[in-house]
Amino acid sequence: MIKEVKGQAKVSLGLDVIWKSLTKELQFIIPKLMPEQVEEGHVLEGDGGLGTVFLFNFSQGIKTLRYQKEKIVELDETLHLLGLQVVEGGHLDHSFSYYKTTFQLTAAHDAATAETIVDVTVAYEFQAEPVKASHTHMPSITMAHSLKFVKSLESYLLTNLVAAGSLTTG
Repeated sequence: MIKEVKGQAKVSLGLDVIWKSLTKELQFIIPKLMPEQVEEGHVLEGDGGLGTVFLFNFSQGIKTLRYQKEKIVELDETLHLLGLQVVEGGHLDHSFSYYKTTFQLTAAHDAATAETIVDVTVAYEFQAEPVKASHTHMPSITMAHSLKFVKSLESYLLTNLVAAGSLTTG
């Protein structure tokens, strides 16, 4: 039975800026923003669209995970929906048979501000075998890291866009 953990973050950038970074620069941006978790990222297959497979090598500080291959299984430009499913390594080596993180971006209702709501869903299913207690916390940890990543992406983009003169702060 597939279970879910959900979370949400609000970022002070327009939807298009966040969407582009999340979908077009993911393999580069994750290691840059979260080096304590992810050492490097590579595209193994695809062009960044549906079906693209990434390889993320985890940092040495992550003792329980060495690497993880993730595939874009959902990509909807209209709905601003990105779903990444683990297809090898990582969480699948720790009692999970299914593990997917989905990002849904929505423009904030206030048209006067450039804000985006980012809903994150971690969907998972355990294998039939008994599960270690430490593994049951992994989806919540993934959620916390995903929300931290979204806020780090916001800070990174705000700093770099302002420095480049592409964005004004008011």
